[in-house]
Amino acid sequence: MVPMNNLFYKVRCGMERFMYGRNGTDQLNIALLVLYVALCLLQGVVVMLLPYPLVSGLFSILLAVIIVVMFFRIFSRNLEKRRRENARFLGWYAPRQRAFSAWRARVRDRDHKYFKCRGCGARCRVPRGKGRIEITCPRCGGKIQGRS
Repeated sequence: MVPMNNLFYKVRCGMERFMYGRNGTDQLNIALLVLYVALCLLQGVVVMLLPYPLVSGLFSILLAVIIVVMFFRIFSRNLEKRRRENARFLGWYAPRQRAFSAWRARVRDRDHKYFKCRGCGARCRVPRGKGRIEITCPRCGGKIQGRS
């Protein structure tokens, strides 16, 4: 048990009381943080290449807007609206993240070759090194020909 006179314990308890009923961080805030860091790095490169005050000012304004939105979302008490925003973001982001993960898995898989069905778009996996083959799509029954 942590002693009650510990400063860090008191600060943690105070923060927990303050954040009670507030949104906190979610996937949209994490994405905004990643965007903020990426834009900070990009700003350093762009300002070095284009030393114009207008370019630097635009980046600064954009970064300030992102930080304000992040803190607004973290400290907001309108939980239902923040959840809807996060759900809408996940509806946009999740399919792209799944497609990227599937692509990465296909690239790393050296034992199989992947074919895409022209009829339904399904991905069919076959072992490498079997020569010229004809595959029947399990989803639509279409024929796919190729070299494995």
